[in-house]
Amino acid sequence: MKKSLFRITVSCSVIFLFFFHGNGFAQIEDRYFDSKEVDEEKVVLPVFYSHPGSWKTLSELDKRLEAIDFNKMDVVYVYHEKGIFNYREAMEFAAENKLEWLKFHQVRAPLDRGTLFRNKALHAEFERIFDKADGVVFFGGYDIPAYVYGEKTSLLSDIVYPYRHFIEIAAVFYLLGGTQDKEYECFLESHPGFPVLGICLGFQTMNVGAGGSMIQDIWADVYGKMFLEDVLEIPEENLHRNPYAALHPEGDYSPFTIHPIKLEADGKFCREMGFNKKDRPLVLSAHHQALGKIGGGFRIIASSSDGKIIEAIEHKRFPGVLGIQFHPDVPFLWDPGARIQIFPGGSKESLVSLLRTRSPSHAFNRKIWSWFDGRLKAYNNGRGTK
Repeated sequence: MKKSLFRITVSCSVIFLFFFHGNGFAQIEDRYFDSKEVDEEKVVLPVFYSHPGSWKTLSELDKRLEAIDFNKMDVVYVYHEKGIFNYREAMEFAAENKLEWLKFHQVRAPLDRGTLFRNKALHAEFERIFDKADGVVFFGGYDIPAYVYGEKTSLLSDIVYPYRHFIEIAAVFYLLGGTQDKEYECFLESHPGFPVLGICLGFQTMNVGAGGSMIQDIWADVYGKMFLEDVLEIPEENLHRNPYAALHPEGDYSPFTIHPIKLEADGKFCREMGFNKKDRPLVLSAHHQALGKIGGGFRIIASSSDGKIIEAIEHKRFPGVLGIQFHPDVPFLWDPGARIQIFPGGSKESLVSLLRTRSPSHAFNRKIWSWFDGRLKAYNNGRGTK
C-alpha cells in the first residue's frame, strides 16, 4: 500500500507525525535530542537548514556517493521554530522515501539578533544537541544580514530568512567561540576533535560566527563591475557564479559555474587529504559574496586562481573544522546522466566527466566527504578524544 499522511497529532511539547505504511504506523518526532542517548554504534550528525533542497541533497548523495553512508547514521535536521520552512514537508519526505536515518529537532529557545552570542537558553539547547552528536554540517543558502557583522546592508545583498542565520551563527559561536568574546569557553575547548563542515553559506556562517565579516558582492566590490555585460570581461575561471543565467534568463543556463582553486601547501587538503600545492582541482560554485575579515581562530587554506577570493578555511586549533566556499554536495555533480550548460556556444555537459578529465578534481571533491566521514567515525569511537 502506498504511504500517505494519516494524521497529525499536536501536544504542548512535541509534534508527532504518523504515517501509514500498510504494515503499521511510522512515528516521527521533532525533538530528537530530548530522549536520544549517546549511541557509540551509530554516528549522530546534526545538519542545519531544513530546506527541501538540503534533505533531498543528502538523499541523493546517499545514493550516488560511496564516500559517506548516511544509512549508518542518524542525520538530524536542526531548525528554529521561527524558521520559514515547512518541516512537516521534510518529515513527509522522510517517511515516504523510507529514510530511517533522517531525524528532526526543533529549537524553541528565544532567539533574536541582539542575543546571538550570550543567550543562555539557546546555549542550553546547543549543549543538549552537541553533547549527543558526533559532528555538524552547515549548508548553503542566501545572504547573512550585514548588521550581524556590524556593517550596512548593500543593495546587492539578498536576505531571505534571518532566523535561520541567527540560530546558525549562534551555533558556530557556541562551538568555536570568536572575537566577539575572547573569554568565552566554547564547546570545542573540551571537545577538540568534534568535526564541523561548512559549505558555501555554511562556510560564510562559520566565519561570521567567529567574528569575521563578508564582502557583500564579488563582482561589484572586488572586480568593480556594476553591470552583467561588464562581468563578462572577468576570466571564466574567476566568475564564481554564472552571469549568463541572469543575463539571458530565456536560456537554459545553470547558475553554477565550475572553476579551479589554488591550495596552500600547509593546509589540510595537502597535509591530510593527499593533494599537492601544484594541484588545481575544479570546484562547483554559485555565490556572489565572499569572506572579508577572517574570523577568530581561522586560517586560509585555498583561494581562487587569481588569489582574490577565499575558497576554504580551517581552524588553527581544532583539526576537524573545515569551511569551503564551493559545492561538493550538489547531486548533479555526481550524476553521470545529468547535463548542464554554463556558457553560450557549448553543449550541455556532464560534470562527472569533466571532473574525471581534470585530475585530481573528481578525487578532490569526493575526498572532502570521505575525510569528513572519517572524522565523524573517529569522534564517535573516541567521543571527543581524537
